[in-house]
Amino acid sequence: MRIVCFALDIIFYAVILWVILSWVVSFGRLSWGHPVRKLYDFLARMIDPVLRPIRSVLPPVRIGGGGLDLSPLVVFLVLGIALRLIVAPLEQAALQML
Repeated sequence: MRIVCFALDIIFYAVILWVILSWVVSFGRLSWGHPVRKLYDFLARMIDPVLRPIRSVLPPVRIGGGGLDLSPLVVFLVLGIALRLIVAPLEQAALQML
């Protein structure tokens, strides 16, 4: 059960880091070999399979000349629901067994 919580926490923090780095990469002038760019590319490859199905249903919201990707917000909501509906009842059941 702790493994599930740990995995969900890793996904949560990886998405937060990816969002922050996406802003840094898009607004900064980072070369392709820059360590921040490499970390962003690594996280993008790991997170993109999770975000791609959401993006196909929920396209970016157009604001001015750019778009706002809401798929990370959906991932946060799903992770929160998963923690409340799946992990919390499992923890309660495990405590009752003791």
